[in-house]
Amino acid sequence: MRKEAELEKERKKFRKLKLKTGDEVVVISGAQKGKRGKIMFIDKVKDRVFVQGVNRIKKFQRPSQDNPQGGSIEVEAGLPISNVLFYDSKSKRGVKLGRKVGTDGKKIRVTRPEGKEV
Repeated sequence: MRKEAELEKERKKFRKLKLKTGDEVVVISGAQKGKRGKIMFIDKVKDRVFVQGVNRIKKFQRPSQDNPQGGSIEVEAGLPISNVLFYDSKSKRGVKLGRKVGTDGKKIRVTRPEGKEV
């Protein structure tokens, strides 16, 4: 019983995100500032975003059956969610996102402050 209550608390900690996997984002702060890429994965537990081609690190692997030589490979590391903004291809810049209820009653994402549908 106690475990279920703790799990429920943990689930409620996650904040609702307006970004989704596959969205194009631009990095707004840090060493990778200005780089763009698509979101590959969102880690809600650690509030991190993995962006394709951004924040790449070298990882060293032991020889295995899949990779008999071993060696180093480059993989994307996570960025804090607060360091990225949705990239609007029409205005060619990063924009904040909001939510709005459409005519059919469904929630849609819109850019702020213009209010254009994404």
